[in-house]
Amino acid sequence: MSSLPAALSAAGASPSPSPSPSGSTSPAVPTLQDAQDSATNAASWVEQNWSTWLAMGLQILLVVVVAIALRAMVRRAITKLIDRMGRTAQAVDGSPLGGLLVNAERRRQRSAAIGSVLRSVASFLILGTAALMVLGTFKINLAPLLASAGVAGVAIGFGARNLVTDFLSGVFMILEDQYGVGDVIDAGVASGEVIEVGLRVTKLRGDSGEIWYVRNGEVKRIGNLSQGWATAGVDVTVKASEDLDRVKATLDEVAEKMSKEEPWNELLWGPVQVLGLDSVLIDSMVVRVSAKTMPGKSVTVERELRWRIKRAFDAASIRIVGGATAAEDVEDAPDPTAAVAAPAVYASADSPQTAATAPIGTQRPAPPAK
Repeated sequence: MSSLPAALSAAGASPSPSPSPSGSTSPAVPTLQDAQDSATNAASWVEQNWSTWLAMGLQILLVVVVAIALRAMVRRAITKLIDRMGRTAQAVDGSPLGGLLVNAERRRQRSAAIGSVLRSVASFLILGTAALMVLGTFKINLAPLLASAGVAGVAIGFGARNLVTDFLSGVFMILEDQYGVGDVIDAGVASGEVIEVGLRVTKLRGDSGEIWYVRNGEVKRIGNLSQGWATAGVDVTVKASEDLDRVKATLDEVAEKMSKEEPWNELLWGPVQVLGLDSVLIDSMVVRVSAKTMPGKSVTVERELRWRIKRAFDAASIRIVGGATAAEDVEDAPDPTAAVAAPAVYASADSPQTAATAPIGTQRPAPPAK
């Protein structure tokens, strides 16, 4: 039995087919030799390039594995850092009120927001760099792509600079815990209760129920009325003739009684203190009363203090200057015009009495008769 090369040679030496009667040339039929040559070329091409493919595959696999491992490590490190920040939030201030700056729920929300932002940024940077390295492995020229991305980034940066400013301001507001949901703040352009905190816009509900959408980049200053503690101050104006010891004793009694009753014992974070005389005038004096309260409850405590002080002063017959008592004081005072006589008729130069008492030489001529 002859070998395969001999058969192929014999097949190749066979006479070519005669032309068809119509004179047209029929398409050449691939022979076994042609198939053998194609297979040999393909095998040699694969043999020459398989090492390159293997190296590229291993390089891509290595880039992907390193990117995934690095992303997992960075995300885990960020999570641990955020948890540590949450655990040490109560140690910011050594005072007993330091732990009340941010409650547990607010710390959890803040940590979740910060962790989400940092993890998203880290994932974008790591995976984006890995994708560029994979494209570089395929011998793709990344210079035009990077140049186009750079130009597009510059154009977007100029066009959306306000958006970038709002985003960065929102990130720092969250990182620094300047305010949170439920806080009452004064942002300069608007004030009210925070109902939503975003990376670009903060939503506030005003005193009349309106909702303010404040861009974070427009906020230049923030006054948070809900962090730490608030101060309730009441000025009591009494007559200058009142006994100061009796006034102070009455105020101390009101403060002690209010500090022991609910719910004021929870709203008051310190004793109600009588600070003393704030000002002294000729007919009145002002006594200052102050107390530390729960954040956002200073106005409520001030109203209750005024109510209780007024009732206590009425019971102790201590008169408060101002309002209705001012009218009574005016009625009791003597009329300064009571001792002044009525103007005489001689005060008028045109009166008949003045003309009758004038000297003869200076009498006025009588008007001509008509």
